[in-house]
Amino acid sequence: MMAEGSNPASDATPSKEEEPDDVPQNFKNDTPEADAQAARDSEAAPDPCKYRYIKDDLFTSEIFKVEIRNLPKFTGFNDLKKFLAKHGLNPHKIKLFGRQTFAFVTFKNEEERDKAMKMVHGMQWKGQVLSVKLAKPKADPILKKRKQEEGEGVSGQPVSKRTEGGEEEDEEPLSVQIANVVTPLWNVPYEEQLRRKEQEVVGILQRLANEIGSTNKAMLPWLFAQKGKFNKMCCPLEAIRPSPTQTEYRNKCEFLISVGADGEDKTIGFRLGKYKGGSCAVVGPAETCHVSAEAKRVVSEFQNFIRTTPYSVYSPETYEGHWKQLTVRTTRTKQAMVIVFFNPQKLEEDELNALKSSMKKYFTEGKGSESAATSLYFVRDGQRKSPNPEDLPCELIAGESCIHEELLGLKFRISPHSFFQVNTGAAEVLYSAVGEWAQLDQDSTVLDVCCGTGTIGISLAKRVKKVIGIELCQEAVEDARVNAKLNGLSNVEFHCGKAEDVFPNILNAVVSPNVTAIVDPPRAGLHSKVILAIRRAEHLKRLVYVACNAKAAMANFIDLCRAPSNRVHGAPFRPVRALAVDLFPQTMHVEMLLLLERVDYDSQQQQTP
Repeated sequence: MMAEGSNPASDATPSKEEEPDDVPQNFKNDTPEADAQAARDSEAAPDPCKYRYIKDDLFTSEIFKVEIRNLPKFTGFNDLKKFLAKHGLNPHKIKLFGRQTFAFVTFKNEEERDKAMKMVHGMQWKGQVLSVKLAKPKADPILKKRKQEEGEGVSGQPVSKRTEGGEEEDEEPLSVQIANVVTPLWNVPYEEQLRRKEQEVVGILQRLANEIGSTNKAMLPWLFAQKGKFNKMCCPLEAIRPSPTQTEYRNKCEFLISVGADGEDKTIGFRLGKYKGGSCAVVGPAETCHVSAEAKRVVSEFQNFIRTTPYSVYSPETYEGHWKQLTVRTTRTKQAMVIVFFNPQKLEEDELNALKSSMKKYFTEGKGSESAATSLYFVRDGQRKSPNPEDLPCELIAGESCIHEELLGLKFRISPHSFFQVNTGAAEVLYSAVGEWAQLDQDSTVLDVCCGTGTIGISLAKRVKKVIGIELCQEAVEDARVNAKLNGLSNVEFHCGKAEDVFPNILNAVVSPNVTAIVDPPRAGLHSKVILAIRRAEHLKRLVYVACNAKAAMANFIDLCRAPSNRVHGAPFRPVRALAVDLFPQTMHVEMLLLLERVDYDSQQQQTP
């Protein structure tokens, strides 16, 4: 039974873009606007039938797209991004083509797009005169596929579902199909899963060794010795640490609400294929091995509820309908937060109030109470101008405003938009390793960058003089401050803002002789401004980097270790220790921990510590 509660704090976008495995199953942001493949005929006027998302005024950077021609040959993504940033331009997406001599670039609004066209057109770059023109938006993949099927299908059935002889192909059961999508390693023995992930990290450290050799010649003698000792890697790699549980480990899942792959309407589950492949059908999570029994129970009850309502599921093809997404967060303390995303379309306010009242009654007094949900939120997800669902305010319908979790003997409050590692048991393994490696004492100051609800910093606070956390999401910062009080800590402070804006000033203000930074950034890594600030602050001697996508963070690793230059000031770091922790069993994703220490040029220490 749920009790009344107040509305949560104001919403904000979390600093962690939910690590790559937070919802691999949903293909999050995999919508018409999320995968900007080339539309070559940039002069043609958009066909409103093919571009319904434009007609309906939904957010999509596709309508703010330009084509940049005559780029220098082999221009890379980062090259173009840095070039545009140098001129005060902030692109939303970049897609390079044709030996990287032309690119499609999208922006978040018309003003930024027009500014780019005005500034870049005619500009010289590496001897090339650039040209810019408007580009046509990408067609809706669903409509494109439907048109193909209408032309190619036999008896109304797509060709892909038939053999050459006209017989229907045998398909695997839906439970197997969805398992292959959301947990691709479900039928691989766990020891083999760990071996594969460890080998992936070996490859990353071998690549990093080569990159350091290319960008910092002074490190070559040290690097040569390292590669000889550690299988061509730049540092030793400890044995991978497994997840304490390999199934039902996810404490957060995002489910789509759509037509089921079995034909059942109003089905809650995971998408069977990517939107860009023309798929909207979903399969329920009942037989998926990584979703908890508590979350499955919530999904089942919520599906029963929405099927009793007159409102249809939202269609990304027509932009009609209402039910869109269900997010379920659970804890080991047996609490469950339910967040439903609903497009109100043109419903009157009294209709929405009636729906919310019936939802509350169903989950507090009716059959839905069996789901044991302790927090129930309603989100109006209409014609959003922002690409992030986290930007939408959550309205508490019933229950407590937050859920609580215990980790490493500490208590943590979690709000709807706050980041919290999706595998609590494995997070304890990860944070314990961070504590081991940070080499902390009572004189230490810890800078916890992208701190979420403060888990890492709070877990280390009793061992150090001070912890300073930095986080973008206001909700998470409020949670972190509450969590510090819950655990009786007075030596912890948290700051809200973009790391690239807040971190340099905080770092410069720290006067402690023993400063350690711990960074746990989104999948894309830290902003280059943060890396440059770290390099400049030479009193910062040790850095623990927690990477949920080490390949994406490679640019950060390289910049931390590259030789000083006009752009990069301060002595470089070098990697001295690495570890893989399996936070995501049954998937290919793995968390990597990398310890980097400042090179001491004064004592000419270029040997392994």
